[in-house]
Amino acid sequence: MANKTAQNATLDWVKTQLNPFSIHDIPVQVPERTLRRWLSEWVAQGVLQRTGARRSTRYQYRQEASLPPFLQRVPSQHRGSLLKQLRDLWTHTSTALEGNTLTLGDTHFILEEGLTISGKPLKEHQEVVGHARAIELIYQGLAGPLTEQRLFDLHRAVQTEVVTDIYKPSGAWKNEVNGTYVVTPDNQQVFIEYAVPSEVPPLMKELIAAINAAGEMSFDQAADCYARIHAGFVHIHPFWDGNGRLARLLANIPLLKSGLPPLVIPLEERRAYIQLLAEYEIGVGQLNRRTGVWPNEAALSEFSAFCAQQYSLTMALLEKYSGQEDG
Repeated sequence: MANKTAQNATLDWVKTQLNPFSIHDIPVQVPERTLRRWLSEWVAQGVLQRTGARRSTRYQYRQEASLPPFLQRVPSQHRGSLLKQLRDLWTHTSTALEGNTLTLGDTHFILEEGLTISGKPLKEHQEVVGHARAIELIYQGLAGPLTEQRLFDLHRAVQTEVVTDIYKPSGAWKNEVNGTYVVTPDNQQVFIEYAVPSEVPPLMKELIAAINAAGEMSFDQAADCYARIHAGFVHIHPFWDGNGRLARLLANIPLLKSGLPPLVIPLEERRAYIQLLAEYEIGVGQLNRRTGVWPNEAALSEFSAFCAQQYSLTMALLEKYSGQEDG
């Protein structure tokens, strides 16, 4: 009974902490082994977030609003494991699509232990940590609308370095034109022009409004919504860098709010993924405030079908944990 009272008092204390804390900060008179067991249980249940390792280990209370609704389908003792697996998979696939060479195992080790992988660039480690932080920000914001400021915060999270160049702003819209060359299936080189800087604010206002207006959806509607938001965002390309990672984060917000897991694009599908987006962007042409974000939504059908095929990865994880019993 005394231990239960102490456990409840400890949980009440951690709920009041706004900043990460160590085990030695907790004002409770119980054996350290007992306290570590409580902390491990709360991490496994998704009540606490744990970062770092050994003496650098820190804990932080997860506000209920930061827990995605799909966890309601999962027994409490399995929620932490599922969140970690989704974090690792989502982070690995999204950064790998941009050229990051860290494996899924490397990604898990970095995020779980807070240590580096020998021989791998620091930039790649920063990309992984930044993306995982952005996932936390996405979860924390699910209770409210997406705002321009929240989007800027996400951009700062995924950026790997502090850039002082005024032409490469972090947490602000681009101020230089950007585009990319692609090779079409018939071996033609085509330059895709993204929206010019002056057109970004009105286009992004439309896209942010669409994310906030998405409403609750079923599994069958999820891939279409994801594809629409994703394609619209990368076609605008509102930042100088980080657009792909942000597109794959933002497109999942309506899905998460509907109690669905995130949709991820595996590295093995990179070529098809890039080609389908390029074909869509070439067919639609450059965006501006007159065209709007989606001038031809029918052209999204192939990309939507592709996204639907990729949903099996995270849905299988959710079904695995949803089928386990409390105990």
